[in-house]
Amino acid sequence: MEKLRSFILNLYPTTKLFCTLFVCIIPFLLPGYLYSYLIPLVCLFIAMLAGKAKFFANFVFKGLFPIVIMIFLLQSFFYPGDTILWSWGTFSIKEEGIIFSLQLTSKIVAIGSVLILFFQITKINDLARSIEILGVSPKATFVLVSSFNIIPEMRQDMIRIMDAQKSRGVETEGKLRVRMKAFIPALTPLILSSFSSTEEKAITLESRAFTAQTKKTSLQQLEKTKSDKFVRAILLILLVSIIIWRFSL
Repeated sequence: MEKLRSFILNLYPTTKLFCTLFVCIIPFLLPGYLYSYLIPLVCLFIAMLAGKAKFFANFVFKGLFPIVIMIFLLQSFFYPGDTILWSWGTFSIKEEGIIFSLQLTSKIVAIGSVLILFFQITKINDLARSIEILGVSPKATFVLVSSFNIIPEMRQDMIRIMDAQKSRGVETEGKLRVRMKAFIPALTPLILSSFSSTEEKAITLESRAFTAQTKKTSLQQLEKTKSDKFVRAILLILLVSIIIWRFSL
């Protein structure tokens, strides 16, 4: 189990990205929707091997599934068709809507699950560095890292602000009205701290000669292994085989 965990987590970031793109493409090549609905289970199994099952399940059940269920219901009720399976007043569920909903939501579930797994087992800094090694501008990779870090940073700032308010005797827990009264005044220091943080980052980048027109070096070193070559070769063979099989039907 530990060897499998190390194998998954130690794969090169672009290898994991290649695996993610492979799984995202396959649902559009294979007919039907059964394969797509199996992908979340496969991703959950990989997350268990990597020790990320709890976080993966949290994101999928609390974030992805509610969206998928809502889309499924909307398409079932409003997709045009003639074969009515159930009706109530002006609302009706049609067979064509069910089929379309299954096809649409299967792809959303598949792509959403594999993207969640990818970001659970891949460090953003490692991904940015691997892309930078491929020749992408450091400015672009910095924007990538900042985009993914901004929400966690603001969440941490909000927690600190709410703790500070609590220490001053402000009620921050209880009914929704009480929490909203505490939340709204906290927005001002949150916004101000975000501006301050942006200025500090700009000064830090300038002090490290981020904009200098010279070759950049990094203390963060990433190396590809034989496992990466093996995984990429297997996925490439599978992708070519599926494409040949699909177009030969």
